[in-house]
Amino acid sequence: MLLFQLGVAVALGLLSLVLTVVGYPAQLEKRQQCQATLNNALTVARRLQSHYFNTGNGQYTGGSLWTDANTLEDLHNLMLATGTDDFATVADISYIGKAALNSNTNWQSILAGSNDDAGWIVLALWKISDYKASRGLSNDAYLNSASKIYNIIAAQWDNTCGGGVWWSTAHTYKNAVTNELFLLLSASGYLRFRNQAYLDNAKKTWNWLSSSGMRNADGLWNDGLNLNDCRNNGQTTWTYNQGVIASGLAALYAATGDASLLTQAEVTLDATIARLSTNFILRESCDNAVKGGPVCNQDQQIFKGIWTKHLQFYLDNANDPARNAKYAPFLWSQSSAVFHYGTSASNDVGSVWYAPDQGGSIFTPKTSASGLAAHVAAAKYGAC
Repeated sequence: MLLFQLGVAVALGLLSLVLTVVGYPAQLEKRQQCQATLNNALTVARRLQSHYFNTGNGQYTGGSLWTDANTLEDLHNLMLATGTDDFATVADISYIGKAALNSNTNWQSILAGSNDDAGWIVLALWKISDYKASRGLSNDAYLNSASKIYNIIAAQWDNTCGGGVWWSTAHTYKNAVTNELFLLLSASGYLRFRNQAYLDNAKKTWNWLSSSGMRNADGLWNDGLNLNDCRNNGQTTWTYNQGVIASGLAALYAATGDASLLTQAEVTLDATIARLSTNFILRESCDNAVKGGPVCNQDQQIFKGIWTKHLQFYLDNANDPARNAKYAPFLWSQSSAVFHYGTSASNDVGSVWYAPDQGGSIFTPKTSASGLAAHVAAAKYGAC
């Protein structure tokens, strides 16, 4: 662990030397929201909506239920940051929004047994409701639907492998991200509603996660557990797993005041920077700038942006200027890499951020949403 911590310290210390590749300024200029970065985010969002959003069915062409949920969250996170209403109509005409507005919606049918998809949808519905409330609009339908979905997830907890929520109603897998989402939803739900049941769920989920063995010796969370022995399956340490656990722990910190939760979160955040980046730019194991290399699948294309978004949410709840300053350079470098390396002439964002595209980057609504999230997070906590 000491060698790991020293490695992180060296990595962070070298950050200022390598970020000149993408133009990081010598002095960090502190601003609540960086307008230039928000402008980049708006450009990406407008292209995303015009190129990929189908107003007929309320879905993103080439998207999926859970990635659409993240995209809706990103758009409303952006409007909350800018104070503008560029995408004000999107929620109500989206597939997810229409379902939320219909009190007779059968969410079990829509979710099709996917408990992780359910978690992402709750986050989107909450962000939409925040936007609605900020504009003096009713958000009751969105909050009510989110509560129904939360209860569906909560009912999927049992004592197999000592606890945890199942990845799906098929009960074949217990994994990191579904339970990280349940931790985040439970802690955030307590902060929203002050319902003790939410806080109790958050505490038991972290207690289970922390003893599950899914976090490895590097400080990173593997994908899940082998059910035959309830041990870490050693599968890929995707970036998004490392972000969602941090935002969940920060929400639980905000609910309890237990600062050790922030320490636990930063073990993983720092490991992400040290081990899941190239030239201090996030890189999935399936990312390759060169044509003919590994290709990220439909889910993996959005993971990096989710990490940046959940680092933003981590810093929101940690509410500590020293932590903001610690992670600001790395967040800024992601946004700058998205702009310089990831964005095409038509303002689509590709899957590869760590280097200029040489034919290996993929351009989809998921990759554009990922880049959008990076810009929004950096606008709040990065440089300007």
